[in-house]
Amino acid sequence: MRIEQLGEGTPEIAVVAGIHGDEPCGVRAIERLLASSPAVERPVKFIVANEEALERGVRYVEEDLNRAFPGDPNADTHERRLAAALAQEVRDCTTLSLHSTQSYAEPFALVDTVDAVARSVCPYLPVSVLVETEAESDGRLIEYPHVIEVECGLQGSDEAADNAEDLIYGFLQATGALPGDEPVAGYGRDEVEVYRLGNPVPKDGGDEFRVFAENFERVAEGEVFAASNRRELVADESFYPVLMSAYGYENVFGYRGERVGVLDA
Repeated sequence: MRIEQLGEGTPEIAVVAGIHGDEPCGVRAIERLLASSPAVERPVKFIVANEEALERGVRYVEEDLNRAFPGDPNADTHERRLAAALAQEVRDCTTLSLHSTQSYAEPFALVDTVDAVARSVCPYLPVSVLVETEAESDGRLIEYPHVIEVECGLQGSDEAADNAEDLIYGFLQATGALPGDEPVAGYGRDEVEVYRLGNPVPKDGGDEFRVFAENFERVAEGEVFAASNRRELVADESFYPVLMSAYGYENVFGYRGERVGVLDA
């Protein structure tokens, strides 16, 4: 785990990248930002988490780090030991955790619950969607208070790295780390739509998969929204797809979600 800091003092703000070794966008964005070395009014720590997985270009070495929290410093696996160390580093920080996905090109944010931190930060990020994960947060970093996770874009793309850089700057402005004027909400949109994550959609076997639905666009009851080489999946009731893709997850297509409202600045 690599840790860098801007500013003097004990940081209460953190940016985390590289939780998954096959998602380099956040690491690229942190390196760009550190190279420019912007002046800060509050100290910020930048953490590149799973360096070993990044070097190998794999999601994880022994187990998924973002399912291993709170971790154990004496665990048998690399990721569970790393989870304990990372949890300690962000324990007292408002934290932005950077990821990428195979399901959606535009950046969006995820939180365990829409709390005061989410309400004070997310309107100032370049996102139009916020997902509340609740029961699906088990073992993830966003279970911890004051952690906002962002999907920066499509995995491995230059656009995801560019988006990650914009997300970091928006986060630093929202948390008062950057000097200058007060942060301005909006990024050209009126509000942030809030969705609640529901049940996963299992693949139920097969080895070839397709997804017909678009994430965050309503699937009507009776609509065919995905398929494997074994069967088609038909919606038994309407829902909003979240993190849904053909090959983003091994055993599920993604999740059913519901739209619960909007988040205003």
